[in-house]
Amino acid sequence: MSAVWSASRVAVKRRKVQTIVIGLVVLCSTTTVLLALALMSAASAPFERAFAQQRGAHVVATFDRAQVSDTELARTAGRPGVQAAAGPYLQATVDVPEQWLWVPSGPLTVVGRSDPAGSVDRVRLLEGRWATKPGEIVVNWPVQGSPGPDKLGTKLRARGAPALTVVGFATSMSKSAGAWVVPEQMAALHPASVQMLYRFTESSTDGQIRDGLSEATAGLPRGSLTTTQSYLTLKRAFSAVADSYLPFMTVFGVLGLLVSALIVGNVVSGAVVSGNRHIGVLKALGFTPNQVVAVYLTMVAVPAVVGCAAGTLIGDALSRPILRGAFSGIETGDTSIGVSPWVYAVCLLGMPAVVVLAALVPALRAHRLPAARAISAGNAPRTGRGLRVQRGLSGARLPRAVSLGLGQPFARPGRTLMTMAAIVLGVTTVTLTTGLTSTMVAFGKHGQNNGAAWVNVEAGRPGLDQKVPKLSDHQIEARLRSLPGADLVTARALSKVRLAGYTQPVFANFYRGDTRMYDSDIVKGHWPHGPGEVAAGPAFLNQRGLAVGDRITLYLDGRQTRVTVVGELIEGNPQALESTWETLAGLAPDLRAIEYTVELADGADAEAYAKAVKASDPGLYLLPGSSTNTTTATVVSFSAVFTVLLTVVAALGVFNTVLLNTRERRRDLGMLKSIGMTPRQVTVMTVTSVAGVGAVGGLVGIPLGIAAHRLLVDHVGVVAFPESMKDVWDAPQLAVLALAGVAIAVLGALVPARSAARLTIAKVLHNE
Repeated sequence: MSAVWSASRVAVKRRKVQTIVIGLVVLCSTTTVLLALALMSAASAPFERAFAQQRGAHVVATFDRAQVSDTELARTAGRPGVQAAAGPYLQATVDVPEQWLWVPSGPLTVVGRSDPAGSVDRVRLLEGRWATKPGEIVVNWPVQGSPGPDKLGTKLRARGAPALTVVGFATSMSKSAGAWVVPEQMAALHPASVQMLYRFTESSTDGQIRDGLSEATAGLPRGSLTTTQSYLTLKRAFSAVADSYLPFMTVFGVLGLLVSALIVGNVVSGAVVSGNRHIGVLKALGFTPNQVVAVYLTMVAVPAVVGCAAGTLIGDALSRPILRGAFSGIETGDTSIGVSPWVYAVCLLGMPAVVVLAALVPALRAHRLPAARAISAGNAPRTGRGLRVQRGLSGARLPRAVSLGLGQPFARPGRTLMTMAAIVLGVTTVTLTTGLTSTMVAFGKHGQNNGAAWVNVEAGRPGLDQKVPKLSDHQIEARLRSLPGADLVTARALSKVRLAGYTQPVFANFYRGDTRMYDSDIVKGHWPHGPGEVAAGPAFLNQRGLAVGDRITLYLDGRQTRVTVVGELIEGNPQALESTWETLAGLAPDLRAIEYTVELADGADAEAYAKAVKASDPGLYLLPGSSTNTTTATVVSFSAVFTVLLTVVAALGVFNTVLLNTRERRRDLGMLKSIGMTPRQVTVMTVTSVAGVGAVGGLVGIPLGIAAHRLLVDHVGVVAFPESMKDVWDAPQLAVLALAGVAIAVLGALVPARSAARLTIAKVLHNE
């Protein structure tokens, strides 16, 4: 093996260009694959790890206390299929006053529990301690991190309940409650429900969850089970943001893997084929066929391992900001978002394996070559097909350099097809990225009403250390309308409400005023205009199995109202719905607006209007102007990174192909120069040899990119794109994209073409 290693090391040093190309191709390919796998892994792994560590409940079940006894519920823990159970815990719903710990007013679910530990739903303390006596409460903090010790001691003064002091903040991946108190405190909160937490032996699908719950609650009084919450719903909500990126990442990851495999195979097999003379020399020196194979596998494995290691480091560095953006503000228990170890293992082991497999076939072919034949095989390939095409093109009115170049790809059809396939995938990526960028830019601007200026005004709240406005709610709206430059004005109130049949409360926005400014936000149905009408985003509807036309019941402040889903938003918070001020009047008539949106008239000065708002009442605060949509920026960033990577990989494949072709045709180039071909004509001929391939690849890649674009935008779970955002192609744009394949080909061919043009006749004849 020492001889094998010595020969491989010498080959790596001697073939510097080939070594660098293999290393760069593997580097870009590894980076691309790692980015795709990282997000796909991160979408589920943090939830699974944190849920397992906290022994999360597969189902949080709420029962009517008047219909079932604690003894009956305790017996359900021993039913078949129940792996573990906790409870029964008394449960009450209290109304949170406005501006309490930045939580909107509305219902708060409080559970009586003496201990955060247990066989199911081990609540993790973030700050402070657990409640140990009446008058104390621990609040479920629903985002990453903790609110800090300065918030301990805050008083909760709910309607109809004694004052409670916050002694701790905790997190529950099961979201079994909004807050916890000791069981002795529950009597003063007037509990009407009892909570049970279940873990089942089979729980991977919704059907298994339903079957397990049916088995556990069999024999209980009919109608005693009032609400249930499956952990699968929480899991889908957890990864809702990342899931919006997954289709994009998956497609780019598959494209990257295909391009990488094609180019690596082309580069490595070309390297082995072009080294036939070297193989003959090794055999003549006494190397066995197996040693020759080992030399070539080692020769390509060395740069592959280096490129793979560098690509893994670069991909890891790029993935961290991407993951932070994708999971920003999402609760992860005690598990941080990161790249799973198996992703690194796949990249570090998989990419070198692809290289070795790509090299194995041509290396085994060299294994069978006799030494004399291998030495003589170093000349140019048999070019019968290429010569016939060149002769056929000689009658056309094309420059001779162009006709000669167009015939060269037919001399190596296998190599040409692999190069064309890489160009096709490169053009597909460019086309897909162009479409995605246009769609996402249109999506980011969908609420800007053709560029009209907006001003967002917030009413000051004491809970945020702000001044309370001197003007009343309706006076503020009237003042904003009266200021110069105002065109349309809406007011928004925010509250938490409960949905019948669901454990967790949701946020509800209630609007009044010129709500027609939001009509463009609807992709199906219409914006709510009257009492009892609501709209929500696709994530909210999908997670709850709702659709436009369905009816649900909202509960707030001891009141309830029946509403109809009349519209689906292009995008929306998975935990929020939109409704009207008339609907709010039936639930909480005293609730006032917290934010006002003003659309200015054409030509109005937004800065002057903002100054007038501030001067009219010191209790009015200007919110920062809307910036680029986060999802838009992230997807466009993903697309740009992947496009650059895949374009570079495809161009490197063309570079390698042209380099091998020029080396194999050194003798032909010398002869052409000897009969008068100029360096400029050599460059034109060499570039033309791949430009035609690039043109064909561009024509094939464009429809594939358009199809991939439509497939992606139609299957994003958190955004429902209207047709106007999908139909982004026009003739000039397609004409430019048709040249993308030629651009990739020329980009890769230019350097070796200029190198071939500088070859002197004397040097070529000397080498021969």
